Amino acid sequence: MAGDLDKLKNRLQALRAKTIANGCTEEEALAAAAKVAELLDRHDLSLSDLEIRQEQCEQSAIDTNRKQRQPISACIPAIAEYCDCKVWREKDATGRIRYVFFGLRPSIEMAHYVHDVVATAMQTAWEEYARSQRFIRYANDEKGSFLFGMAVSIADKLVAMKTERDETNRAGSGRDLVVIRHAIVESEFSKLSLNLRQGRASGKKVAAGAFEAGHAAGDSLRLHPGVGMEKSR
Repeated sequence: MAGDLDKLKNRLQALRAKTIANGCTEEEALAAAAKVAELLDRHDLSLSDLEIRQEQCEQSAIDTNRKQRQPISACIPAIAEYCDCKVWREKDATGRIRYVFFGLRPSIEMAHYVHDVVATAMQTAWEEYARSQRFIRYANDEKGSFLFGMAVSIADKLVAMKTERDETNRAGSGRDLVVIRHAIVESEFSKLSLNLRQGRASGKKVAAGAFEAGHAAGDSLRLHPGVGMEKSR
């Protein structure tokens, strides 16, 4: 089983490198993110409940290199939910924020992947929006508001995709992977004895026009598997 996990992890890493490093459209990137979820679900459905429960939980951090929360933070909880992970925000020794995902090893890889494709899509959409508005100079709140609006929209879509995906798996297999995964993660998470505080809103103002434009950009993204991707064999 360890060999199968390594193969799956390597496949996820290869897909992420192809999608992010070599460049792609927003639609291709987000279709690939959905494809990753399909690969993971197919892997787990091939295992017995006992085999899944024998898998190890891990934690892995995504460094922001920033001391203030960035717009993509609005999407982080949805990414964790989509990948059946837990996530928390912490600061390193220099005060820079990082997000720590905790869950089964393939789920952690998936969370990194989804984060990367969402970040890529957001940056690409902002650059296109800025060009369309013919900005010579723009205020930081314009960019932040646009990206925040897009993150909110994508988060909503990820939650909806997750619900649809879980229902499809239950109907097709008669098994509920969510219950199995969450039981493992909750059990292992409790052993960490972390004291997590509820986060507070930043209180920052947003530029309404840019926020709405970003939200509309997020709405326009098609988060469905199979777009521009070959079918798994």
